[in-house]
Amino acid sequence: MKLPGYYSSGQFAKMAQVSIRTVRFYDKQNILKPSYVNESGARFYTDADFARLQQILLLKYLGFSLDDIKGILVDDLDTHYLKNSLQLQKQLVLDRIEQMELVASAIDDTVAALTDDTAIDWSQMLDLIHLTGMEKSLKTQYQNASNISARIRLHKDYSTNPKGWFPWIFEQCSEFFTSAVSKPFRVLEIGCGNGALWTENLEKLPGSDQIHITLSDISEGMIRDVRRTIGNDSRFSFATFDCHALPYEANSFDLVIANHVLFYCEDIPGVCREVRRVLKSPSAGCKPDCRGGVFLCSAYGAAHMQEITHLVQEFDPRIVLSAQKLYENFGLENGEGILKKAFSRILLKRYEDEIVLDSAEPLIEYILSCHGNQNQYLLDRYHDFRVFVEKKTKKDFHITKDAGVFLCS
Repeated sequence: MKLPGYYSSGQFAKMAQVSIRTVRFYDKQNILKPSYVNESGARFYTDADFARLQQILLLKYLGFSLDDIKGILVDDLDTHYLKNSLQLQKQLVLDRIEQMELVASAIDDTVAALTDDTAIDWSQMLDLIHLTGMEKSLKTQYQNASNISARIRLHKDYSTNPKGWFPWIFEQCSEFFTSAVSKPFRVLEIGCGNGALWTENLEKLPGSDQIHITLSDISEGMIRDVRRTIGNDSRFSFATFDCHALPYEANSFDLVIANHVLFYCEDIPGVCREVRRVLKSPSAGCKPDCRGGVFLCSAYGAAHMQEITHLVQEFDPRIVLSAQKLYENFGLENGEGILKKAFSRILLKRYEDEIVLDSAEPLIEYILSCHGNQNQYLLDRYHDFRVFVEKKTKKDFHITKDAGVFLCS
């Protein structure tokens, strides 16, 4: 019997130009289940299943294992989720193109050295090894970028404060741009992630003679993405390093920014000392209230997003969304005490906001992006979990946002 909107296994495989054996294999591996199975066991697929198959095949082509793919995908694809996934896949493809171009260039250099019968620089072989071993870092980057995107989407689309977090942070920074005496005003952001602080505020920035911004992150993949997004803008430079050791001279920057970064650091006081070292000191003979360079760092409080933790633990008490409570490392409650070891003047500004939503999908996407053990308990029970969250969000679901910035000098 012909089912409208459904394709048999054979039709599905033929249209996708893969073998029926491949479709059955993905079914057995629980990464592409049929949308419908009739009483005789015949399997049928829908157009939405083509979207899922596309992701599977591309991720497989890019080097992901089936276990990797199973952990990334969930049994749901609305248009928002699919659009976000395709954008991230494009980033990963561009990264792979860039990687392969570097490999080709390194091979050309090595062949040229052999052709010219010159002494071979064996460090070029190490470069080749390192370049061809980048696959793991690209996988990690894809997953990190996917997680960051899920978190930003929940905050951006469902927060009640119309200003938004990144415009608010930029507002705290911009007052220093305009009051600066020396030009260009020099900014360093450590742990810039996907660079949203700047990409959302490019039109508000002063010209290149007024400001220069160095974006840094420990992830080379993140820096590649930010550089590609910002493009050829002379106001920006990019660097990859660990913020525990800043590769700059003392008195180099007017403003250093660490947006939700410090609580990940192993030695927070050490990072603060490094930041203080590279910040400009007050000029000789300046007024007593002159503060010199400024360190802007953000943090969460203990109440931040607690409703989500309560939600998942009501569904399954074994779930822990984060292996550690980051606000205990550095938060709104204890941040001033930590910062006082490096800075004499500290001002806390809180960001007033909350999340209100009546849709399950963005909340589920956020939950699956967390760093805890949730996927271990949710992926195999995804349908039940979705029904559970849909009931919870049927009426407005309120989520506390408890965040702010410390301004230190």
